[in-house]
Amino acid sequence: METHPQQAQEMDTALPTTPCSVVWSRGHAYVLEGFRARWVGRDDRGRPHAITGAEMQRRGWTLTRTA
Repeated sequence: METHPQQAQEMDTALPTTPCSVVWSRGHAYVLEGFRARWVGRDDRGRPHAITGAEMQRRGWTLTRTA
């Protein structure tokens, strides 16, 4: 798998910590839910999906939507 240079740079940095921050992972937007410190988005079928910051780091993320 080839990693986009910008994506590699952002994955090396820490995830945003401000509530309501948005990041992209695997083609889906995730929003930081501040009071629970988890990332919330939707799966491929439109169902709610929540993951931890550690899982987001493992999956890879970016601040911009990629194709």
